[in-house]
Amino acid sequence: MSDERDDTASAPADAERPPTFQEAMAQAARRSGLGHVKPGEAPTAGALLGAMGGIRGLIESILPGIGFLVTYTITQQLLPSVIAPAVLAVLLIVARVIQRQPVMTAVAGLLGIVISAGLALWTGNASNNFLPGFFINGGTALLVIITILVRRPIVGLIAGFLTGDADWPKDRAKLRVATIASIFWAALSLLRLGVQLPLYLADATQALGATKLIMGVPFYAALLWVTWLMMRAAWTRPAEDEKPASDV
Repeated sequence: MSDERDDTASAPADAERPPTFQEAMAQAARRSGLGHVKPGEAPTAGALLGAMGGIRGLIESILPGIGFLVTYTITQQLLPSVIAPAVLAVLLIVARVIQRQPVMTAVAGLLGIVISAGLALWTGNASNNFLPGFFINGGTALLVIITILVRRPIVGLIAGFLTGDADWPKDRAKLRVATIASIFWAALSLLRLGVQLPLYLADATQALGATKLIMGVPFYAALLWVTWLMMRAAWTRPAEDEKPASDV
């Protein structure tokens, strides 16, 4: 009887136990784009679309940028060009509230738009609307490169958290695949900087806006797909000790 009471008493405690660091990181990874790309899944267009937030996620990612580009192209004025994306972002948040859907991602997007718009208005230069993106890409590339140098590439960390595989760095194949995939993500951020920074320095605002759209979701989707295939190949392959022994 005492054992049963002990088990009953410990159940609520386990239920209320705060998540460990690994569990918390796994939850965060699952909420990210890569988190929806499970290594064991067969890649499909629908699953990839879900990894990017679905149709609504695509609209929320692209529409504010299109709003800026179209407004600036038509008006050549700073104020309406930075207001248009913010208005669109607010409308998208209102739509989520009406439909009782989560708004945190949309609010974060609005915050980024407001910061970019404030910087452009403060400096009086429409091109500075894109300045925060340069810091984001530079910071992302630096972070990924650091994880590669310490032999814990970020793609491997995400895959390890998602699958509960804490020993993945000891597997040379997984480490190699994770390193290559992480190099691709660092290269994407550096490529964006390499293409967009010269446009920023030349004050080519329209070209900069168009380039950011082109190198945004399409490039992200393509690299997410490649990363998915690489993770799936490495994390679902048979272990050496599970391979059938050859006939002697």
